[in-house]
Amino acid sequence: MTDPQPSVLLNTGTRMPLLGLGTFRLQGQEDTYNAVDAALTAGYRAFDTAAVYRNEAHVGHALRCLLPKHGLSREDVFITSKLGPKDQGTKARDGCLRSLDQLGLGYIDLYLIHWPGTQGLQVGDKQNPENRDESWTVLEEFYSEGKFRAIGVSNYTVAHMQELLKSCKVPPAVLQVEFHPKLVQKDLRTLCKERGVCFQAYSSLGTGLLLSDHVILDLAKEYGRTPAQVLLRWAVQQNIPVLPKSCQPDRVEENGRLFDFEISKKDMERLSALD
Repeated sequence: MTDPQPSVLLNTGTRMPLLGLGTFRLQGQEDTYNAVDAALTAGYRAFDTAAVYRNEAHVGHALRCLLPKHGLSREDVFITSKLGPKDQGTKARDGCLRSLDQLGLGYIDLYLIHWPGTQGLQVGDKQNPENRDESWTVLEEFYSEGKFRAIGVSNYTVAHMQELLKSCKVPPAVLQVEFHPKLVQKDLRTLCKERGVCFQAYSSLGTGLLLSDHVILDLAKEYGRTPAQVLLRWAVQQNIPVLPKSCQPDRVEENGRLFDFEISKKDMERLSALD
């Protein structure tokens, strides 16, 4: 990769790398260590975990061991974690403290509310908005104390975002949602652009289903790239950060090679038309 750290500017004034390693379903200390090692070698400087992934401790351990090996410091990497749905509301403070403790990295660069609902409550339960509001107030406190360098949300709809933006003291820096050519999230992206919120993608490969789509396969062949690289490049070329996940070091490296080719405007539109 020509530049190991292409990034986007958040509304906090800090920068977040366009490429990060997603760690959903990454389990076990050895597999986590190997994936993080491969990612650092390939130029990744962002790592995304969450309380519900149950691997915050392994991610933190891997980074504490590996940063010196790669000649890097804590400040060279961008760490994201998330408050679990079971900790919404009154348990939010404990959830935040637990993430900080599990990671053991001093501070967290970006902390998100993982889900707009609360575990155990029905979607329409009136307690959900109250819990979201209480959780956000706690995140704002951790942000003001410098324990979280930026705060945001994940899996919020337009309605959830509008609710938050009306009531918050600190606006969300990031909205992280599923995004790929078959789910282009036009309304959410428009809202984020208007309100200065960074729109970040997960499940860029459509949980793997897009890798066999004939349009993706045709373009991969045309550009001499893998289908995954085409899908990830489509996002980062729109300045949308991505979080490809893999426990295979060679795949981690492969997914990171996104910044030495460009998709034509016509082909970008062809991909977007899959929505």
